[in-house]
Amino acid sequence: MSKRGWILLASAVPLLALFGLLGWASARSGGSAGSFGVNAEFGQVKVAPELATEFSLELHDGGVVALSELRGKVVMVDFWSSWCPPCRLEAPVLTDVYREYQDRPVEFVGVAIWDLPLGVQEHLAKYEVPYPNGIDEEGAIAIDYGVRGLPEKFFIDQQGFIVKKFVGPMSASGLREALDDLLKVGLPAK
Repeated sequence: MSKRGWILLASAVPLLALFGLLGWASARSGGSAGSFGVNAEFGQVKVAPELATEFSLELHDGGVVALSELRGKVVMVDFWSSWCPPCRLEAPVLTDVYREYQDRPVEFVGVAIWDLPLGVQEHLAKYEVPYPNGIDEEGAIAIDYGVRGLPEKFFIDQQGFIVKKFVGPMSASGLREALDDLLKVGLPAK
């Protein structure tokens, strides 16, 4: 093969890999393209209850959390990033409300996306975040959940169904209301 042929081949391989990655991401997301950005519109988004996609997340402090291990609890999955201003604004709220609910059947899981490990560590330390957090380095969890921007929160009921989704930062009262609504549903009849 000539020198020109090797150069063309060397140029084509990364391009083919990029197209392969884009094809894989498109197939995993059902054709729903993700975006690298902060959400411009905030509030609750209507969702049809569906079984939450199982995931395992390697935690920043070591260990792993699997969604299936949290069955029986109300779970709030928060997609965030350390460079996201609304995420930073919301961090103290999430920390405070988590501490209020830590003795109840509630768990928060923070999933950092589009971020660097050092930025995540600094954010978690600065805001003294007490709940499990890790980085979705490959973006697979974000793609599976259809995340389009930051921050986004998914509320999963005790049976493992996504029943609420919020885009943008939440107030403490809004977060408490969402958790209380789901905790009431899970109470046995008297």
